[in-house]
Amino acid sequence: MLRKESSNVATLDEHGQPVALSFADRLGGQQWFFAFKLLREWIDNILDIYKPELRRLLWPLFVYCYLQCAADAYSRDARDFFSTYSKFFEEEHSDDLRALSGIDLPEHVQENEVATIYRENRYRLTLSKMAFATLIEFLETKESEGGKQITFLITNHLLLRTVDRAALGGARSLQRLMEEKQGEEQAPAEDEGIPGHHPGSANLDPNATSALNRLALGPLPMEPDLMEDVKAELTTEDLLHPPPPGRSSLSEQFEQRIKTEPLDDTAPPRDAIPFPASTARDVAMEVQKVRENRDRFRIEGKTGGVGPGVSVTMFTFHNTFDSVNCIEFSGDNTLVAVGTAESYIRVWSLEDRALTSPQDPPGFQPSASRRLIGHSGPVYALSFSPSAALPEPRTNGHIHTTTSPDSQPRYMLSSSADTTIRLWSLDTWSNIVVYRSHNAPVWDVRFCPHGHYFVSASADRTARLWSTPQIAPLRLFVGHDSDVETVAWHPNGAYVFTGAGVGDRTVRMWDLVKGTQVRIFTGHAGNVTAIACAPNGHIVASADDKGTIILWHLRSGRLIKRMRGHGAGGIWSLDWSVESTVLVSGGADQSVRIWDVQPQKETYAKTNGDVTKIDGATVGGGNTSVSKPSGGGGGKLKGREQATPDMISDFKTKKSPVYKVKFTQMNLVMASGAYLP
Repeated sequence: MLRKESSNVATLDEHGQPVALSFADRLGGQQWFFAFKLLREWIDNILDIYKPELRRLLWPLFVYCYLQCAADAYSRDARDFFSTYSKFFEEEHSDDLRALSGIDLPEHVQENEVATIYRENRYRLTLSKMAFATLIEFLETKESEGGKQITFLITNHLLLRTVDRAALGGARSLQRLMEEKQGEEQAPAEDEGIPGHHPGSANLDPNATSALNRLALGPLPMEPDLMEDVKAELTTEDLLHPPPPGRSSLSEQFEQRIKTEPLDDTAPPRDAIPFPASTARDVAMEVQKVRENRDRFRIEGKTGGVGPGVSVTMFTFHNTFDSVNCIEFSGDNTLVAVGTAESYIRVWSLEDRALTSPQDPPGFQPSASRRLIGHSGPVYALSFSPSAALPEPRTNGHIHTTTSPDSQPRYMLSSSADTTIRLWSLDTWSNIVVYRSHNAPVWDVRFCPHGHYFVSASADRTARLWSTPQIAPLRLFVGHDSDVETVAWHPNGAYVFTGAGVGDRTVRMWDLVKGTQVRIFTGHAGNVTAIACAPNGHIVASADDKGTIILWHLRSGRLIKRMRGHGAGGIWSLDWSVESTVLVSGGADQSVRIWDVQPQKETYAKTNGDVTKIDGATVGGGNTSVSKPSGGGGGKLKGREQATPDMISDFKTKKSPVYKVKFTQMNLVMASGAYLP
């Protein structure tokens, strides 16, 4: 293959005079280098209100300039172009850069899989009409200096959709852009990129339709026998202990909860997910859940700009010497467990109750903590089996303020760098099962909300479904391109969520029965570090190590909004209020934050959005309902982190990174961290 060269012979006109060579003829393969340089320098010096959205143009134009240069057989110019500008995109597009790095010949362009995807599809971007008009004006004035080349690439390889700035919502609003911190990394929009992957869709076929898999998001139906037993027990409780005036009875509360369940939510079939038969303890737990739901502190969203008065109880561990890896509270709020880098687990009673075991030797002095030893590597995650704070039986008509020992969870799971998951008995405080299947450290493990099943996440890029009686996994969830960092359950137990780190950064939703992906959520600029699904089953929240929380709508598969406020180091824990209206988060910036999750009015705006070519011709259009992330931008004040208006409260610890946050069934917030002097 001969490299194209510019002719050294001057072209003459009909009068024998030399004709001035065009920009492309003069520079050959370097035309793409200087055209891209022209655009990049212009964007760097443009008004700040346009800069963030126009910067999103640079990545696709970098790719198409590079591929065009190689396709024209300018091999050396292609290599120089790639080495000069690839460094600016390494953090967000490292995988594509790695796949494209060896291209410098036309044959490479034809054979490279990633290059083929870019060449055969148009890269999709959304710009405000003002930014689009400014871009066109600049390219027209610089047509002979590289503007013509950029115009050619945009016309043939990009799909630009122009909308009014007000319709773009909080993430691209004028207020957001003016308050945005200088140099802050701009996260990609949910609909940005190569068309064919529809927001939320797990079908990666470029020819796939936009239809999403139908989800069964309703509560798991209660076992008929269990329901009858719960109703009978609630009736008995109401007769023995009538509610005070103005408060509904437990039976009325239970019936109301059943009636208020959304009728449009399909419930997963009970027999599709087999569970063991219910026991008397299950009945007592369901009764307690109804009692707590009735008596809870009710939390509504922001009203009149004033958030709910949520308070936090913080448990701080001292003298840990930075050895704490994870912290977990039990469902009945009586136990807290810590996993350490020294490979052991320690469990404390929050009621200062002695933790005894029938296997304790004679003369053993019980204390309020137990040490569990078994792992041979650092412990990364813990999970208690489901439990509820059962009250002590009444004696002589008096109500005890402490919980019954029967409320204590029976089991606890732990995962470790030794690639194993262990099941611990909290009756004997001993290890009873070791689960081996992963071939890399297991980063996270979570019990199903109904018990019996659990899911694990590992550095081997898989998540696995297990049942406690079996030592082999029931399902392997494979699809992430990097470590699966965190997992979470849907409240009905029919779906699980997984989040991945560098090289992937997606959140995926999996069908438990089929073992298949049903949603993929893309939009994080950092590693996904925490996931939590709302109790209503309609929204999932995910957080990353950049300090960003994203809310996703499960049915539509779309991003609802982004919330910012945490500092560097990552968000390590998320949890929802019972009403699914408030979110709590904690992380490495030594703070607990409360968030209003209700979408702002500008989040769902009706826009007259048209897909527009560079010449202004309308390719498609019509009235479209667009879901965009909301949240303005709170200015950066005196060194504090930038926070969106969604943040209701910010509780700072002294020097304690927050490992765990939790809403109890009574809507009280518990948090825990380790003091680092």
